[in-house]
Amino acid sequence: MSVDRVEITEVGPREGFQFEGQGVATAGKIELINTLAKTGLKRIQAVSFVSPKMVPHVADAEEIMAAVDEVPGVEYEGLWFNLRGFERARATGRVTLDGQITVSASDKFAQQNWRTDSSGLAELNRDLLSRYRDLNLPVGLSVAAAFGCNFQGRVEPSHVLDLINEAAEGVARAGLTLEEVALADTMAWANPLSIVSLIEAVRGLDVAPGLRLHLHDTRGLGLANAYAALSVGVRRFDTAIAGLGGCPFAGHKGAAGNIATEDFVLLCHEVGLKTGVHVEALLEAAHVAESVVGHPAASRSLKGGHLPRGA
Repeated sequence: MSVDRVEITEVGPREGFQFEGQGVATAGKIELINTLAKTGLKRIQAVSFVSPKMVPHVADAEEIMAAVDEVPGVEYEGLWFNLRGFERARATGRVTLDGQITVSASDKFAQQNWRTDSSGLAELNRDLLSRYRDLNLPVGLSVAAAFGCNFQGRVEPSHVLDLINEAAEGVARAGLTLEEVALADTMAWANPLSIVSLIEAVRGLDVAPGLRLHLHDTRGLGLANAYAALSVGVRRFDTAIAGLGGCPFAGHKGAAGNIATEDFVLLCHEVGLKTGVHVEALLEAAHVAESVVGHPAASRSLKGGHLPRGA
């Protein structure tokens, strides 16, 4: 495995807080984001601009963005699925704007999460692409439930490829460039073999230069899947501090967190890959995350510690 850099997008503040049953105080969210901004992480997905009626825990997105520290070199990202959410993010003046669109490999999950089907998501994407064209934004595509779904079962790779092709054609018709495809194992159905197989198939489409993975660890295969992706050259990952996170509409009865940032950084460093993240600062942030959410983290290295190796 070559010695190069892995790009991490920290999604714990956005995805983690939405999954906490009792909610998290706004001040605690801000404290965690500010702590993460001092770890060497360059991209932090801090908030979500989805409907507070659907996800009440995200109603304070604007308040959070008004209060977080400005740290040189750190970008704060948000999540949105429609034009209203995008304009809310844009109005903060603090969120890094990109042209994100989303499709779902499972219609049943789309109904749970967005109260619509593939055609409804395509309509939302068309509205967004029109606005992105006005602002000349590069576009990233995220494929939810790319490996399987708790409501629908396993997903055929050919279906995922068809969705990506259709979305790429829509981006091209809008006069925009698709810069990245993100494969999300939203409900943790992937395994190392299916990870490698789908990555190779998506690369074969040659529709975007970038490939990113968003992995969940609900069934304990998260780091194994991450290593499989690293082994075939994927260098962009979403991770969550302390293993926070989960989709509240995914139908999980138990823990549903993302792979823990500190565990993933340990993996990268142990196999000779650079992350630019300061390990001790990251572990401190993981302790803050535990304190803010009020329960133990799923992270392994938070309990066992990192091995004595430089960042």
